[in-house]
Amino acid sequence: MIPELIRLAEAFGGQRVLLVGDLILDRYVYGDAERISPEAPVPVLCKKSEEERVGGAGSVAANLRELGLDVICCGAVGLDDSGSRLRALLQNQAISTRGVLAVGDRPTTTKTRFVGLAQHRHRQQLMRVDEEVTRPLGPGDADRLAELVRRCTSHVVAVCLEDYGKGLLSDALCRRIIAAAREAGKPVLVDPARISDYTRYRGATMLTPNRNEFQIASGCADTSLTTVLAEVNPLIERCDLEGLLVTLDREGVVLAVRGQKPVHVPTRPRAVYDNTGAGDAVLAMLVAARVAGATWEQAAHLTNVAGGLEVEKFGCVPIRRDEVIADLRISSGSAGSKIRDLKELAAELTLRQSRGETVVFTNGCYDLLHVGHVRLLEQCRRMGAILVVGLNSDVSVRAQGKAPGRPIVPQDQRAEVLAALGCVDYVVIYDDPTPKEVIEKLSPNVLVKGEDWANKGVVGREHVEATGGRVVLVPMEKGLSTSGIIERIRRGS
Repeated sequence: MIPELIRLAEAFGGQRVLLVGDLILDRYVYGDAERISPEAPVPVLCKKSEEERVGGAGSVAANLRELGLDVICCGAVGLDDSGSRLRALLQNQAISTRGVLAVGDRPTTTKTRFVGLAQHRHRQQLMRVDEEVTRPLGPGDADRLAELVRRCTSHVVAVCLEDYGKGLLSDALCRRIIAAAREAGKPVLVDPARISDYTRYRGATMLTPNRNEFQIASGCADTSLTTVLAEVNPLIERCDLEGLLVTLDREGVVLAVRGQKPVHVPTRPRAVYDNTGAGDAVLAMLVAARVAGATWEQAAHLTNVAGGLEVEKFGCVPIRRDEVIADLRISSGSAGSKIRDLKELAAELTLRQSRGETVVFTNGCYDLLHVGHVRLLEQCRRMGAILVVGLNSDVSVRAQGKAPGRPIVPQDQRAEVLAALGCVDYVVIYDDPTPKEVIEKLSPNVLVKGEDWANKGVVGREHVEATGGRVVLVPMEKGLSTSGIIERIRRGS
């Protein structure tokens, strides 16, 4: 299944979707929290920086854009500075805001998180301050928004509703949006609010509640996998839905499609850093997968990946398509191949480094692989979790002015021999005379060369050290060199 999921992820893009929902400005105030206030038993935050991101439906829109889709965003902001900044953030990500209304009876919903940096590195949220009004839009504003949605529906392949319960998606407005979409033959995918009555979503295609939201809406006794599997179909029937995708954090998801037996789609364990934004990532991935032609089950597998990647990050950070593909390849054991394209490998290594894995890089021609090479590569592998070998292509070897007839072995065969070594995780072939571009794109934590390079200037040293890495020069095996072996063969000795 993994190759097919990768193919689907690579096909994301080009489609346009309509997203309607509660727009939120997420503000993060970072600082050092190293002492308790003498005035009250609370931490003192010494502010160091501040950051703003799009949240709520804006987070879904940002995720959709990173997956390659075009987005028309519909919602409401206040006539305030926060609303202007939220619009600008959306526009900077190439998200259309022609459906965003500025209304005078409420502020822009804003969540300000105060985040302490323990030891100047580890982020810990200390407090959140919310500015919001959650009553429904006035009749005039609701009519304007409904008309905007109706006009946009014919220009998109799907309609998404992101309901954070902030008042925008009232019962009446939801019914109007779903009716317009069904009339136009467009699917409606919904991340529902934390409410007990899902009838406002009646007629939608698929809802994506988490386990606690599902319990509230279904009235079931608990949130166990067994209970969810038993209760999904009755809720589908009550709300006239095509299906439900219930997210169960570490247990994956339950997928229920009307008229079919519900299925459990498990996920692999993750190091959870922050649950914020996981639901946004799931809805965006579900939409992207379906409009790319995925079956519901394939889409469910991809939502597991998106949600899992999101909880490994701090705050609402959009999940990129290349991250999804990289994660799929990693989970499948590199899809059966260690020989990688540079761009593809860079995405995988970025993801693995974000999980704390140390990347080691070395390079060479490896024309005739000998014991000196093997010992060097094994030593490199002991310096980190991942060893990447940069391999000079045939063009690159010839450009170095080596003896006539070099390389003896073509690049594809040299790469295959290197990839067969247990200590080598990845091989990347490059055409340039030096690995400078490769090193700059991969940003390894450790760059390894033979000690004979001590006085020659190690290519890539500046970049590696500037990004916090180190350069290691290792002793060479005396009397072992490819050139020496080739010369002895030619002499017949």
